[in-house]
Amino acid sequence: MRFLKRLYDWVLHWANTPYGMPALFLLAFAESSFFPVPPDVLLIALGLSIPKKAFKYAAVCTIGSVLGGVFGYFLGWQFWELAKGILFQYIDPAGFEVVRNYFIKYEAWAVSIAGFTPIPYKVFTISAGFLRADFTVFFIASVFSRGARFFLVSLMIFHYGPSIRSFIDKYFNVLTFVFMVLLLGGFFAVRYFF
Repeated sequence: MRFLKRLYDWVLHWANTPYGMPALFLLAFAESSFFPVPPDVLLIALGLSIPKKAFKYAAVCTIGSVLGGVFGYFLGWQFWELAKGILFQYIDPAGFEVVRNYFIKYEAWAVSIAGFTPIPYKVFTISAGFLRADFTVFFIASVFSRGARFFLVSLMIFHYGPSIRSFIDKYFNVLTFVFMVLLLGGFFAVRYFF
């Protein structure tokens, strides 16, 4: 835990440097494929330092995160070539195909939920490539879910300023859960009524 706290503090220190925006882009890119600290931490710090740039920071964060997700997708794609020989020595190819088909069937939902919530998005970016999921679906779901997440954080910073930081830090998981319930409820309502 001490290592993660030091990593968290290291990420935050970039907000106090002239390299905050490039650091945000690189952090968002890295977090989508391998880095453990979410970019929200730096996005909040930068947004609070200059609230009128909050949406610009959200755009940079979204672009970096989606490009990092694409990198993760291609890591998974390449890993397939290395791992398939070993993998099928331990699991049944038919069972693997069932899992793969299930993931592809719900790919848009899986990537969207992982992209918006605290669920590790990187796991889904790499899995999507590994399972040879549809890249276009993956990309569109990533753009919308990551954009929604980062622009929502920036919108709250823009409207509420510093008072929102402790609220976001304290209730981020609850807020994303409520949003996903409302989103899913909306989709089911539209499907049921129309």
